[in-house]
Amino acid sequence: MITVADALNNLTPTAEWGIDHLNNDTIKWVSVDVTQPTDSEITAEVTRLQAEYDALQYQRDRAEAYPSLTEQADMQFHDAVDGTTTWQDVIQGVKDTYPKPI
Repeated sequence: MITVADALNNLTPTAEWGIDHLNNDTIKWVSVDVTQPTDSEITAEVTRLQAEYDALQYQRDRAEAYPSLTEQADMQFHDAVDGTTTWQDVIQGVKDTYPKPI
């Protein structure tokens, strides 16, 4: 989940600030040379970053589903020796299960 801190880091990478968790997560702005983003700018950035993160869920799902590189190398070796397509079939199965959004 994307947080206000993520948004602030992205919007103002050189700024110094803190979040007072004891006071309703109030932002304590320290930087005098960087303007603090408005609440609406922060909210919009949280929304944008969350959408960006969500759009890449298929990559995280695929990474977990793929066999290890050692297993893939073994499949490729046996495919070359046996004339099979096991490795391609496994990889395509993962890609079909977790398709890349269009």
